[in-house]
Amino acid sequence: MKIVHLDTGDTLRGGQRQLLRLAQGLSLRGHTQLIVCPEASELESASRQTGLSVFALPAHDPAHAHGILQLRQQLRASPYQILHAHDGRGQTLAWLASMGMPVRRVASRRVTFAPKDRWTQGWKYARTCHAVIAISDFIRQLLIQADVPDAKIEVIPDGIEIPPSAPTPEPRSKVRAKWGCSDQDVVLGHLGAFTPEKGQDVALDALLLLADRLPHARLLLAGDGPTRTLPEMSQKVERAGARARLCGDIEDLADFYPALDIFLMPSRAEGLGSAALHAMAFGIPVVASRVGGLPEIVDEGETGWLVPPDSPPALAEAILAAASDPQRLVTMGQTARERARQFSTDIMLARTEALYERLLSR
Repeated sequence: MKIVHLDTGDTLRGGQRQLLRLAQGLSLRGHTQLIVCPEASELESASRQTGLSVFALPAHDPAHAHGILQLRQQLRASPYQILHAHDGRGQTLAWLASMGMPVRRVASRRVTFAPKDRWTQGWKYARTCHAVIAISDFIRQLLIQADVPDAKIEVIPDGIEIPPSAPTPEPRSKVRAKWGCSDQDVVLGHLGAFTPEKGQDVALDALLLLADRLPHARLLLAGDGPTRTLPEMSQKVERAGARARLCGDIEDLADFYPALDIFLMPSRAEGLGSAALHAMAFGIPVVASRVGGLPEIVDEGETGWLVPPDSPPALAEAILAAASDPQRLVTMGQTARERARQFSTDIMLARTEALYERLLSR
């Protein structure tokens, strides 16, 4: 198959990383891939570094008007069978660039907010694409509520790489030491973009509430983004002192997850929760908000705990309960690792490839 992947984001976040994982995997399966993304975007750079072919949308091009015409010429000169848009603007671009061509258009939907204009959004997904991939059943329900035909929706969760083994004590101690934590500490962690919906402020507030009841708790916050430098966030980190640390962006997950005893996902909104799945793959139990797709991956009492969103007291109580039984943490971590296998990259690739083939056979 010849497949085009489109994304109009400038930064490399979860959706763009999933696009790369999908394109690389399909390339290894013998399919031709083309990445369409903005010129000078982080996705363009990452795609070229991995050897993927790239069509860069010109910079300073209002509404990508010139880029659409150029892409249409590209598609006429070298016909592709599948156009897979990984964001909303990308779907509009794919439709305009391929109208009248014998292609199948696929749209991925991972955002948790309901469409502003239900009628327009329902028409868009019903008429401009042949299938919609929802990364969770929660997203599927949002699409149905927006009048997207259920028959067009396929639930395919994001895929993750499963480490060959859970961390052993020696590398675990080394990673903890790297972040200033000892083997006696209860190490809590979160990895994700610093944006309001991710809830790093909730994690910090919970840590502050545990100052007397769990004095050996340490919180590692990995990632970057607009809320990281807000005065409110800086004040919370300063109040926590040595008990909290901002770790910045993490390229190699093995330099972060093995340090943790408990992974925190205090999101206010979450389409699925890939960061939590990564933690589970490393054998780390998760304390997560009961929002979005998180209840679909975190099994209460089996692989972690679910708490109300935006509630530092509830998060603090769950952390305290988790830390009170170290042996249970080990057992839950083993169960979490097995659960994470159900979200492997190989499964995501196989299901997406099968969807493409079904569309082409119609």
